[in-house]
Amino acid sequence: MEKPLIIGETKVLPGSSVSIALPVAKLYTHSELSMPVKVIYSKEPGPRLFVSAAIHGDEINGVEIIRRLLKILKPQKIRGALITVPVVNTHGFLSKRRYLPDRRDLNRSFPGSEKGSMAARIAYLFMQEVVSKCTHGIDLHTAAIHRINLPHIRVCLKDKKARAMAMAFNAPVILNSDLRDGSLRQEVLEKKIPMLLYEGGEALRFNEIAIRAGVNGILSVMQHLGMIVKNIKVKKSTPYVAQSSQWVRAPESGIFRSRKKLGSRVKKGDSLGVISDPFGKNEIKVISPLEGIVVGKTQIPLVDEGEALYNMATFKKIKSVEEEVIGFQNELSLNPIYLNNLD
Repeated sequence: MEKPLIIGETKVLPGSSVSIALPVAKLYTHSELSMPVKVIYSKEPGPRLFVSAAIHGDEINGVEIIRRLLKILKPQKIRGALITVPVVNTHGFLSKRRYLPDRRDLNRSFPGSEKGSMAARIAYLFMQEVVSKCTHGIDLHTAAIHRINLPHIRVCLKDKKARAMAMAFNAPVILNSDLRDGSLRQEVLEKKIPMLLYEGGEALRFNEIAIRAGVNGILSVMQHLGMIVKNIKVKKSTPYVAQSSQWVRAPESGIFRSRKKLGSRVKKGDSLGVISDPFGKNEIKVISPLEGIVVGKTQIPLVDEGEALYNMATFKKIKSVEEEVIGFQNELSLNPIYLNNLD
């Protein structure tokens, strides 16, 4: 039998499911603030996977993904441990903002410090009480405010274990993403813990396809890791690794009328949309400089010169990627086989 897990001041026994409130700090009203943690711990040995969300406080899709995941999984249904943290940045979540009150980005503050800034202290708490207890990790994100992302995985493909997890997640698109200083992903991988970053949907909005894809992907990764006692029906897809990705930016300020949807295949020279003044007198076409799949786009029609409009990913087999993306979205939205697991 596995040994008890100690998180904060709570002892989690094998075969149990426990909710924990990790103390973060008191608000200036003197109210207590905590980081919510839910642990599902099996009596059978196996990997210990953390799944975290809302490191950016306005990225709420991951909170719903974790809620649905916890409805499906029980200690007797898994091997090892699942440690979920639906809201890492509790300050940002309460204020519906990406950053902390001191305007720091929590995802640029790892590994943190016990006596540092607010962001550093929260990062340190998460590393000590969650990451250090785990063997694998998945961090859930959405696009930034006023943008939306196609469900996809960002991973360092040099890490063979992380790459295998990425392929198992079954998102149709995988981006080989560089590590950023101070990010959770950089710090976790430096500790030799394979980790994925999942992107899907937009800030402050639930996106049903992105949520279902996230639940589906985590269950699929858990099956890959041998954590699921009895296999659960999941949507299988053929993941494609992008060669590169590039933002197409506004050539001029104005009111933008988009012509391409998320997941669309775009050819070099295609018109992506039109920017005009409020009278519609001066209109400028936004032309694609490359062939690719739209994996991210702006959601707001008011744009400044140089502003990011479309994130385009390029592939060797772009027609196959287009077909896979369309099929993936259609099946998750329409096929009742997956709805029992993913809702």
